[in-house]
Amino acid sequence: MPKTKPIRLLLVDDHEVVRIGLQAVLNLTPGISVVGQAARMDDALAWCRRLAPDIVLMDIHLPDGSGVDAARRILAACPGTRVLFLTSFADDHTVREAARSGAQGYMLKDIASDALIRAIRTVAAGEPLLDPKLAAHMPIEFTAAATAGGRKRPLLSPQEQRLLPLVAGGFTNKEIAEQLHLSEKTVKNYLASIYTKLQIGRRSQIAALYAGSYKGIPVLPDSRNVSATRP
Repeated sequence: MPKTKPIRLLLVDDHEVVRIGLQAVLNLTPGISVVGQAARMDDALAWCRRLAPDIVLMDIHLPDGSGVDAARRILAACPGTRVLFLTSFADDHTVREAARSGAQGYMLKDIASDALIRAIRTVAAGEPLLDPKLAAHMPIEFTAAATAGGRKRPLLSPQEQRLLPLVAGGFTNKEIAEQLHLSEKTVKNYLASIYTKLQIGRRSQIAALYAGSYKGIPVLPDSRNVSATRP
């Protein structure tokens, strides 16, 4: 079996200590390789053109411009690269501008290291990501993944979305299978996919999402309080 290529990541942050700390953590993580660092927008663009990283982990504030402008320039020059913002800025305007830049994720710097690693892997897989603390902003750009044609697709498939009200209603896997004319194994596989995409670990969290904030566009819950439970 061929070995999976590591996720090649470029760190962009104006604080050297932050970059060094992130590199130390990420280079110890299997499947992730930090290929470069940059403190400025122009340097980040130059490194991206040279290295074509899979992911740019980007701060919002840079000495020679904003991370939002940097993201736009990087994504225009390197369409195969994805941008994940990691910042302390949580205001509505910044979050929405970041979403409009074409970036696929936005996380706050108080994130735990294991959650950051999951976020990197999620974005590298082509899935959008929004920090749960920013649910009130809920830009659609972070809740739909871009297709090759530039269009957006829902985070959950139509079949996965059909499961949500049934799970929220307290139905068992067997009962859901009967209602949707599926096998229990298929239902279990759909639930596992939902858990992965939404970064949750319990059926009750699906119910809470559906009842509270789910409007056809799911918002990621707080992965820092997620149980390891699976279906």
